[in-house]
Amino acid sequence: MKLSDKIAAYNLPHPFYTFEFFPPRTDQGFENLIPRISRLSTLNPLAISVTWGAGGSTRDRSIDLAGLTQADYGIDTVLHLTCTNMLPGMVDDALRAAKVRGIQNILALRGDPPRGTEHWAPVDSQFTCGVDLVRYIRSSPEFSSQFCIGVAAYPEGHPDHETDEDGGLDVLKKKVDGGADFIVTQLFYDADRFLKWVDKVREKGITVPIIPGIMPIQTYSSFLRLIKLCGVKVPPSIMAALEPIRHDDKLVKDYGVGLAVDIIQNITSTGKIKGIHLCTLNLEKSVQLVIEKLQWAGGSPEMKNKLIADAPGRMIHAQLSSSSDLVIDPTTAANTAANVLTFKQTLDPDPGRGEVNNAATWDDFPNGRFGDYKSPAFGAQDQWGGTGFSQYKGLSEWGHPKTTEDLTSLFLRYLHSEVSSSPFSSLPLSSESLTILPYLERLTKRGWWTVCSQPTVDGTPSTDEVFGWGPRGGYVFQKGFVEFFVEEHVLERIEEKIAAEGRGWVHYFAGNLQGECRSNVPDDGRNAVTWGMFPGQEIAQTTIIERESFLTWKDEAFTIWAEWASCYPPGSEESELLDAVRKKRWLVNIVHHDYKKSDALWTFLLDGELPL
Repeated sequence: MKLSDKIAAYNLPHPFYTFEFFPPRTDQGFENLIPRISRLSTLNPLAISVTWGAGGSTRDRSIDLAGLTQADYGIDTVLHLTCTNMLPGMVDDALRAAKVRGIQNILALRGDPPRGTEHWAPVDSQFTCGVDLVRYIRSSPEFSSQFCIGVAAYPEGHPDHETDEDGGLDVLKKKVDGGADFIVTQLFYDADRFLKWVDKVREKGITVPIIPGIMPIQTYSSFLRLIKLCGVKVPPSIMAALEPIRHDDKLVKDYGVGLAVDIIQNITSTGKIKGIHLCTLNLEKSVQLVIEKLQWAGGSPEMKNKLIADAPGRMIHAQLSSSSDLVIDPTTAANTAANVLTFKQTLDPDPGRGEVNNAATWDDFPNGRFGDYKSPAFGAQDQWGGTGFSQYKGLSEWGHPKTTEDLTSLFLRYLHSEVSSSPFSSLPLSSESLTILPYLERLTKRGWWTVCSQPTVDGTPSTDEVFGWGPRGGYVFQKGFVEFFVEEHVLERIEEKIAAEGRGWVHYFAGNLQGECRSNVPDDGRNAVTWGMFPGQEIAQTTIIERESFLTWKDEAFTIWAEWASCYPPGSEESELLDAVRKKRWLVNIVHHDYKKSDALWTFLLDGELPL
């Protein structure tokens, strides 16, 4: 059913809500997301949405996930669709694939902006911005009647543009005049500012529903990264409230739930907003708590096709009633949802049991770049599914590298905090990495460009200001690892040293652009490099390095080199250098298993002779 029609017909006494998910990067994460969506669907969202990676990078997974939820499981689904950097024909292919699967709702987005706009040329000249996609769908005989179209809005201004607020409203008006049926906003944390923006939107003559994007804070570090990537302004009162609890992930998560509830109550109590859009980041607990605290369970007026899981985890439909005859009061709807949820949790397969708590909470406290590749939240991105690279705004800091020495200098400047970001990190060097700075500096001076690392930790309190994570009262542990780019002849010498001197303590992965992968880790090897022990809980393994997670990140890392190169004119020294690096260097990850010795990894790598 079209979302605009569902909104028009909605008649429960509380606002409606929708949930947003992204297609996980790994097969295991994808499989484990389905039962998670199933459990959240018992809260009866009006619809769910599935994000679309930049340039169609998650095309197959996005369409597969949206197809499963819409066609197979009967959940009305909004498929995000970006248009910039899409090859000719890809937009039509995606729309046809959505139509075949019964999807009737599209969120039309521009997607990641062109890299280095001074030199950029559109891949498909039909699509250079979101309004182009809206107009194309609405004017197409094949697609116009099939799809309800939503568009994005930015209450605090678009993070990639310095346009004034009125300019942003003009763009939004063009999207709506072009045929958009509803608006979903970028996340925000200042409710008063948002409501003033809503008034300006209405004054502009825009009357379609506005659905505000709400994202509960999950951890302090991820919150900081997100507001930087999205350009979100945070009221000082929120930062002041987070400051004393920033090292207790449990308290931060609880605060995030309470803050989301307060914001939602504030913006919906005015009568200006009829529903909200909750960004889940593929996590379950916070979203469920928000809905429960609002006492909104039973958000959809339609109770047919309720999802119930049978014992092996396959999905069947329970035809509760025809929608024309069904009348359910909010209390009955909430109780029905709770009963179905209890039944489903009993029958659903529990992918987390015995490894990291239970299926609903086993990845509540992700830590580090990798996380667990089996988690549905592995590889979480920003709200619209972008890479974040375009929002770093760092070219003025990175300069114009023309030689490998220039690149070495840039990586060193980042380590020394002389620049606040690098192409591989939107944030300054963390306090944790500062504890191993001399080692990272020595490696980088060799021309081993470090992009990710972790010191050893042996039973540090979970509230430690530098290394702590998770709830208070626990202890955290880490194995040291480091990741860097080197040329193949250097990799060969590293492999020789590991074979001769590693004695089983050192494992590595190495991959290149051409898809080769070299390693001494068994094919089914899974190496937990970060874990925690907390009162009343199983051991939580939050950062796991194994083949699939490494290869997933490796592909992203080499994409960053390409994106960086595209910021410079084609054929320029900078572009040629970065392209050559992408084609010739290997990404190498090395783990030392002796977490009892703080310098074990660094002694192994830095003692003895290895090539520069």
